Amino acid sequence: MPNARAARRAAVRIGAVVLSGALLAACGSGSSGGTSDSAGGKVTLTVDLFGSFGYKEAGLYAEYQKLHPDITIKQSDTEDEADYWKSLQTRLAGGGGLGDVQGVEVGRIASVTQQQSDKFEDLKQYGAEKLKDQFAEAKWSAATTEDGRILGLGTDVGPEAMCYRTDLFKQAGLPTDRDELSRKWSTWDGYLALGEEYKKKAPAKGAWIDSIGSLYSIMIGQEKERYYDASGKLIYENNPAVKTAWDTSVEAAESGLSAKLDQWSPQWNQAFAAGSFATIPCPAWMLSYIKGQAGKGGSGTWDVAKLPGGAGNWGGSYLSVPRAAKHKKEAYELIEWLTAPEQQAKLFQKQGLFPSATGAIEKVSGAKDPYFSDAPIGQIFGDAAKSSPVQVLGVHDANVAQQITNALSEVERKGTSSDKAWSTAKKGVDNVIG
Repeated sequence: MPNARAARRAAVRIGAVVLSGALLAACGSGSSGGTSDSAGGKVTLTVDLFGSFGYKEAGLYAEYQKLHPDITIKQSDTEDEADYWKSLQTRLAGGGGLGDVQGVEVGRIASVTQQQSDKFEDLKQYGAEKLKDQFAEAKWSAATTEDGRILGLGTDVGPEAMCYRTDLFKQAGLPTDRDELSRKWSTWDGYLALGEEYKKKAPAKGAWIDSIGSLYSIMIGQEKERYYDASGKLIYENNPAVKTAWDTSVEAAESGLSAKLDQWSPQWNQAFAAGSFATIPCPAWMLSYIKGQAGKGGSGTWDVAKLPGGAGNWGGSYLSVPRAAKHKKEAYELIEWLTAPEQQAKLFQKQGLFPSATGAIEKVSGAKDPYFSDAPIGQIFGDAAKSSPVQVLGVHDANVAQQITNALSEVERKGTSSDKAWSTAKKGVDNVIG
């Protein structure tokens, strides 16, 4: 399965969240003074990212360059995060070809803080410590080393909810009110039980959920400890939280509730408009993806409700400055500005990326989205963001997750037994981690 982060990064180019005029008025621009280390006072900052972080699309680069006439920003993208990370490792090892700013996915940040801290600038030397209170504790602490070095500033986060098709629910005789549904599926057992009801009267070829991979990913995002414990020990094999998420996902597949679609595949993309599934676990960034795939015809047929089982987080990234960067001070000033509450609020308004800056979360608290039946997305995702656990991140989080979801795909698509698929997942993890 392609990296989820890369797929959704490409998706945020499409479909903006519509917010009130009050939010737009609140999102004033700021500026930070800077000096140049280049001849003639002109500096070209290179920003190397995966997919799309939305800065160019939201007009933030253009705004920054207007505020800083001596700065030119050039961005490069790699569509797939796995390819990006592999290339970044090569360049970090050689010390050349690095951007002034490098993006780091949340599943990789522990690798940066625990194994590669010597490759990245400690942002404290530029005054980053003063920003700590601007960010959610989970976001800030993940990019901070044990000895207090700050190796990245947080971009978005992925607070979780459940998106659903109200038109398909009506056809199956199910309630459509988001508050009533939140009560009915307050637990994952309740969610599967409602899925069984849906299956009895579902439209032809209609499934309850898109894939068990998405179910697993959203459930594991609700846990503090997943693949590693706080000491850095790999614990996924014996972690009850992983077992519960795995067993629930397998149950959904064996009950015939899944559309058996590999996430991020062309078939999965087409299914949004075709109505092939009635629900999809959705981090905040998924809203833009749904809009892009379902198109204008889907407007008003979708809604958003609270997630079964409590709050969680799936996704998010950081902006870091490599030691080998050519323009370190200017690079820091740029990422401080890009991750400030004002800019994070604008990204939510224009690209649907939920803020990690607490001040921005307050700015978007009243946001509603007409596409999703005027769902109070600012409140739903804001409450989830505030209640999400501070997750323990390990050096190979992304790799472990990839192997598990690959194995779950075999369960739903090939009918592979749970035990055999789990064995495949463990072998995959051993091969990747070594």
